Amino acid sequence: MCNRYDSGSIDDAARYFRATPARRFNSGGGIIHPKDRGLVVLDRDGERVIDQMTWGFPLGLKGKKGQPLKPKPVNNARFDKLDGFWKRWTAPANRCLIPVTRYAEAEGPKGKKTETWLSVADRPMMAWAGLWRTNKDEEWGDCYTGVMTDAAPELAKIHDRAPVILATGDWETWLSAPLDDLYRFDRPWPASAVKVDATDRSWAQ
Repeated sequence: MCNRYDSGSIDDAARYFRATPARRFNSGGGIIHPKDRGLVVLDRDGERVIDQMTWGFPLGLKGKKGQPLKPKPVNNARFDKLDGFWKRWTAPANRCLIPVTRYAEAEGPKGKKTETWLSVADRPMMAWAGLWRTNKDEEWGDCYTGVMTDAAPELAKIHDRAPVILATGDWETWLSAPLDDLYRFDRPWPASAVKVDATDRSWAQ
């Protein structure tokens, strides 16, 4: 599953999505990991805005003795579970677009995994379908997760799951249509239109 991606800069994302910054950001953009602050694009009062939230919904955990543990960020949502576990956050008001220039997967044997980056070949940025929710926890804040689907068969050797990437003409549908109208997006982006950059950089770095 995608646990690392590059969001590009705030300015580039705002231009690409024709979105207005919701507020002034202290920082943002670049390589995003779970529980980092990342960029999201959403509709507010009829205006498309770009905001910053925590990547991953907080999942409460308990230790062996029942003691509460630090929450774990759930940064990916399976498309086939949108009508189940995730359903409470699938209303249009809880949908967003996640600006991504490229995303990474780990390849190789355990202990020697390296970064492989994937991007859409014919555009500088992609829109990853996402969900978001409010969160009053000061440490966590409002948060988002990316929706995943099956990988294209040609790319399954890298990982069997992949982000749901939306064509420009589908952005508004994702943000506003009923859930039943979204299942046509439960498909991988064509492998022929994906650029793969296998590096020798350690995944652990």
